[in-house]
Amino acid sequence: MVGLVVVSHSAALAAGVVELARQMGGGQVAIEAAGGMAEPEGAIGTDVELVRAAIERAGGPDGVLVLMDLGSALMSAEMAAEMIGAVSDVPVRLSEAPLVEGAVAAAARAGAGAPLDEVAEEARAALGMKSAQLGVEEEAPAAASAPAPPGGAERRLRVPNRLGLHARPAARFVETVARFDADVTVTDETTGRGPADGRSLSALVTLGVRQRHDILLSAGGPQAEAVLAALDELAQANFGDEDGAPPPPAAAEPAAPAAGPPAPGAVLQGAPAASGIAIGPARALHVAPPEVDETPAGDPAAEAARLDAARAAAHKDVQAARERIAQQAGAAEAGIFDAHALLLDDAALLEPARRAISGGASAGAAWRDAGAAAADAYRALDDPYLRERAADVEDVVGRVLGHLGGGAAPPRIDAPGVLVVEDLAPGEAAALDAAVVRGLAVARGGATSHAAILARALGIPSVVGLGDGILAVEEGTPLVVDGDSGTVEVDPPADALAERERARQAAEARRARALARAREPARTRDGVTLEVAANLGAAAEVRGALEHGADGVGLLRTEFLFLDRDEAPTAAEQEAVYEEIAAALDGRPLIVRTLDAGADKPLPFVPQPPEDNPFLGVRGLRLSLANPDLLRDQLRAIVAVAARHPVKVMFPMVTVPAEFRAARALLEEVRREAGAPELEVGVMVEVPALALQAERFAREVDFFSVGTNDLTQYTAAAERGSQQLAALLAGPLPPVLALIASVTAGADAHGRWVGVCGELAGDPGAALLLAGLGVRELSMAPARIPEVKEALRGIELAQAREVARRALELEDADAVREAVAPLLPAT
Repeated sequence: MVGLVVVSHSAALAAGVVELARQMGGGQVAIEAAGGMAEPEGAIGTDVELVRAAIERAGGPDGVLVLMDLGSALMSAEMAAEMIGAVSDVPVRLSEAPLVEGAVAAAARAGAGAPLDEVAEEARAALGMKSAQLGVEEEAPAAASAPAPPGGAERRLRVPNRLGLHARPAARFVETVARFDADVTVTDETTGRGPADGRSLSALVTLGVRQRHDILLSAGGPQAEAVLAALDELAQANFGDEDGAPPPPAAAEPAAPAAGPPAPGAVLQGAPAASGIAIGPARALHVAPPEVDETPAGDPAAEAARLDAARAAAHKDVQAARERIAQQAGAAEAGIFDAHALLLDDAALLEPARRAISGGASAGAAWRDAGAAAADAYRALDDPYLRERAADVEDVVGRVLGHLGGGAAPPRIDAPGVLVVEDLAPGEAAALDAAVVRGLAVARGGATSHAAILARALGIPSVVGLGDGILAVEEGTPLVVDGDSGTVEVDPPADALAERERARQAAEARRARALARAREPARTRDGVTLEVAANLGAAAEVRGALEHGADGVGLLRTEFLFLDRDEAPTAAEQEAVYEEIAAALDGRPLIVRTLDAGADKPLPFVPQPPEDNPFLGVRGLRLSLANPDLLRDQLRAIVAVAARHPVKVMFPMVTVPAEFRAARALLEEVRREAGAPELEVGVMVEVPALALQAERFAREVDFFSVGTNDLTQYTAAAERGSQQLAALLAGPLPPVLALIASVTAGADAHGRWVGVCGELAGDPGAALLLAGLGVRELSMAPARIPEVKEALRGIELAQAREVARRALELEDADAVREAVAPLLPAT
């Protein structure tokens, strides 16, 4: 049997690949890891002697296949193979296959008793497995189809498991075939693909067999009937998958276009995307589609250069859009364009395009086709949030095609009004002028789409998911967009239109009054002053926060210093940024949250093993404590600035007191080394466990800051990125308010103060409830500060306490909103 050796710069990675390969069909195969350096043990690098020894352990008369990651791993493998060849006749083959996929596929093939040449070919074809599942064509050489065994037996099966013949059930299939003296081929009769060799993991996976597909098994050889019976039994056992759940419902097909425009007075229902009321005539967006020249302008090298130049120009476009959104809305919203910048360099787009160019295609046609394949792969996914990312791919592809065609004309509308579109690319949304586009009515998309996020950031009332009916509305038809209820009224009666216009003007006047008084303190009618601060994600946002009346910064998200880098920022780099922000605040308080990475914010320079549910995994303080040098550098920077400015520090994702004590001990160590004064230290309340033991924490912490976004999702067991569960997360949920009440009670017992820095703080009604529960600091997106301050000025704290007490007894967020509505400023 052929043996395998996995060579990697990382000992942990090599060991992990070996373990995966063994579990995926290579249990009987000699597989050895050769990762890292021998001296010092486990150091990153490759060691010729370790590789040589691994080849000897895996070696046998059938030979050894060596897979390696990159760089010096190849040199080490070559030298080790030469050393083995000088003293042994064991055949050693070096493989160019992808490390993980190649090892898995090769192990399955070797376990079936295949010779070295076949095992090497199986490894080389392995990337086709991933390409097939992503829907990307020709990403790597696919395993060749196999002729049906002559003179054999046949059996038809229906695949029952939810994910079809993905890698793990396919590996079980290969293992089963290997136990018999028989040849097996598989044909997917549902799609017509095949036949594929039943001993090849790559060939099986690249068939793309899904749940409820019918497959034809053809077997030949002495044990043909026996192998078919065993495979039938394997299928009856769900191919070993524990997922007997029915397939996810198919995405609803778009409704057929309406026969004519909606009748006057019709109300179209969609999904609310950005709050507010917009009134105006329907306007179409005019976008000139980029022209694609199918004929190459030069040889493949020239076409490749044209593509690279167009991508470079698109990078500049993306950066300009990012800067504009950062100035208008903040770094969090602008971060959408970081993903676009990454897509411009994504191998899933670049590699197919470059292969097509090498084959004689024009740069435009190659890029267009690669983009279409990638977008289709996103649309084929079950997750609605991920499906919406297809628009991001198309946006990036369109930018590049525009530059290849000589420059894309910006999208435009002919006159002010309500923009009616089928869908809106993020780049188009970022280019919208709120003075011209009064509202958005979108047929497709969802409230989690990047276009919807940008519309909210720009303050444009928006409704998405309206269906094809909105597309039949004629240009110039009066529309009323209600971004709170998710409705669009088409050509309403004059009296209804006048009423909606009065409501819109009243809301606008209320916002204008609030903005005019934004710099005044938020003092209740009975003389209690609450601090209303800003959540910031970059130094450039300080000026806008102060213009909106921020009393300080209640949450500085420091992730912007760490993301999209190949190495961590130094303590000096961090200190310079914190100093810039603190100095701009001119004596106002600054609360710096330590790094909150992990989950949806991975760090390139902090490798983390995959987690089934990273939002409940190693993130926030958990990740920082696992990387103390990273935390120590950040604390050094914070302590240095705190010696000159009113700076506080708080730790995210704290669950038990021991975590806080470990972090505070590290802070004290750093502070003593610097000879710096003490500073206030707090914790984020995001985990219900902390909220329920707040009194215990209050004996040691100086303050609490409630992150209602995470606290709500953990309390409701509803991931906040899920569109289907959005109703469980909307507004002030009574159970979440009860947890906040527990925090304020525990804090009061020891004279500590409590702030809130999640989305609820920026909701005027919720802000009144939080004040009634004992919260004394509210931190939010800068644009929300004026209206929250105005709402607080209009109440007596005793009123807020009474409504908050009643809210704890209500059933849902709608009832809570109804209870607090009388306290809000009149529209």
